[in-house]
Amino acid sequence: MSLFKQLLIAIFVFMLIIFSGSFVVNLESSRDQYTNQLLSHAQDAATALGLSLTPHVDDPAMIELMVSSIFDSGYYNTIRIVDQSNGKTILERSTSTSIPDVPHWFVGLVDVKPQAGEATIMRGWQQAARVEVVSNPVFAIKRLWDSTLANLLWMLACCAVCILAGAMLLRRQLRPLNYMVEQSQAITRREYLTQLDLPKTPELRRVVEAMNLMVTKLKSLFEDQAEHSERLHNEAYLDSQTGVANRRAFDLQMQSRLSDEETAPGYLLLLRIQDLSGLNQRFGGPHTDNLLKHVADMMSVVKSQHAKADSILARIRGGEFALLCPGVTHTEMLNLQHALTQQLSAFYATGMSDINPVAHTGMVPFNSGDTPQSLFVQADRVLIEAETRTTHQTNDVPAIDNAATEDQHLWFTRLDNALSQRQFQLFFQPVVDCKNPKKVIHYKVLSRMVDEDGNSITAGRFLPWVHRFGWSHRLDQVMLALTLKQLKSYPGSLALSLSGHSLANEATIKQLLNPLKVNSALANRLILELDENQLPEPAQMELFVKSLNQFGCGLGLQHFGSRFDMIGHFSQWGLAYLKIDSSYIRHIDIESDKRLFIDVLHSATNNIDLPLIAERVETAGELRVLQEVGIYGAMGQLLGEPAPF
Repeated sequence: MSLFKQLLIAIFVFMLIIFSGSFVVNLESSRDQYTNQLLSHAQDAATALGLSLTPHVDDPAMIELMVSSIFDSGYYNTIRIVDQSNGKTILERSTSTSIPDVPHWFVGLVDVKPQAGEATIMRGWQQAARVEVVSNPVFAIKRLWDSTLANLLWMLACCAVCILAGAMLLRRQLRPLNYMVEQSQAITRREYLTQLDLPKTPELRRVVEAMNLMVTKLKSLFEDQAEHSERLHNEAYLDSQTGVANRRAFDLQMQSRLSDEETAPGYLLLLRIQDLSGLNQRFGGPHTDNLLKHVADMMSVVKSQHAKADSILARIRGGEFALLCPGVTHTEMLNLQHALTQQLSAFYATGMSDINPVAHTGMVPFNSGDTPQSLFVQADRVLIEAETRTTHQTNDVPAIDNAATEDQHLWFTRLDNALSQRQFQLFFQPVVDCKNPKKVIHYKVLSRMVDEDGNSITAGRFLPWVHRFGWSHRLDQVMLALTLKQLKSYPGSLALSLSGHSLANEATIKQLLNPLKVNSALANRLILELDENQLPEPAQMELFVKSLNQFGCGLGLQHFGSRFDMIGHFSQWGLAYLKIDSSYIRHIDIESDKRLFIDVLHSATNNIDLPLIAERVETAGELRVLQEVGIYGAMGQLLGEPAPF
């Protein structure tokens, strides 16, 4: 029972005890008082009547008249005139003992008895008759009933006022405790709340201050661990001079993308600044470092304008930069290359650098299944050919050998028809417990599009066109509807990836999550995932998280590994889990630096009870290392390939 209810009951019981004690005390004193009054009343009436009847002792008419006048003017039960010589009743008047408007149980409870008085009627010196008067307690009992009712109403009013005042006071005093409960619950959601309005009560104030100190300490520990993790990540995978990814990070991402059949075809672009060592000798290290930083910034701007969010930019060695762009067409890549060339020319023309180097670009297409070595060999050959030409030259690169990939009209018609008729097939890949691989945590939902011939098309082929046509929101709506339909027949949990474009504003978020209102019973078994590289603005993200919490739907983050600056936000989002990008899992049993990275990441997320799930686990050695580190879950070909239910 809550403290609030206990206090209300205590106030009620206390007032009941006060009323009962007051009633008993008042009843006893009133009973004695009324008994004496009734006795005096009866005796006075008998004495007065005896004296009045003495002159008329032998006149029956006068006796009857005087007895009736006294009986009718007072509260008497009985008045009787008894002959002293023979004991016979000369005259008697009596009335009923019923008391109107007073319950019988109260009459029996107070037990006020009638009182009797006697007087003698004289005839000369002889006793002629005896007057007996019995008083009626109706007046006393009615007064007791009225006073009891008044006392009861007064006590009830006092009780109501005390309960209301106590409730208001208790609610005010318990407000800090309620907030402390919210603080504790927020910690379980990886949120850290501090109570600024300290209570004035010394005892509660000390408790609240101690709770605030604990929350602040936990937040500080998590932030320190997150900063340490980010620093180690930057040292291992970022180029210190330019701020972009280094060769190590690029090789990891490139190997991961090329080995994933879901990766869309794209292009690899190389940019090389000629004679970097000579420039360094002639102009000095600071000027050369400044040049490399400006080139990296230009490529970052061009990448954000012309490439997809999951494209990878890195400085791979010296004055050589690489840009991996999956999911772009030949025309888009040529526009990117042309924009980069214009940016370099404009940089030199404005005189922003004292150095005027020669830079060349070259690009080659790739598909999933290609090897990084072969791509670098092809790109290097193309770059050498470009270097034999004039300054800032680009190469003529062939289009990807896939006619359907470049047929915009065909894909427009095909996708529009598939989205309208929901011609998508769901595939499910198990996510298992690392300690017990036979235990399925949930299933990851993957999509296959069914074309006009009934063939299945992987997401890597149609997703770039979906994004290009701006239909990501339509696809997410279709996939959410199909997933909810599947949940009706599957008792477990399902995880579905969403595009960041579907969370652009409040209207799209509301429209996307509207089916959860109708299927509220299924929402708590659904986990919606966002890609690390497609997160919306903080305002939209906060609105999305709030909407999911209303429906009881979970939120996960997938492909995590490059944006360590976001770790500070995880405590506010209440993530269900964090999926580590496969580039940090591949060969983790061989490459010790990857294990160090996973150890640090696990230590940081473990402080906020955020589970980690490894993506694309393909060997027993990788799974063994993940088990040793303490990773919560894993998914991959080793543990189960995607398949329909």
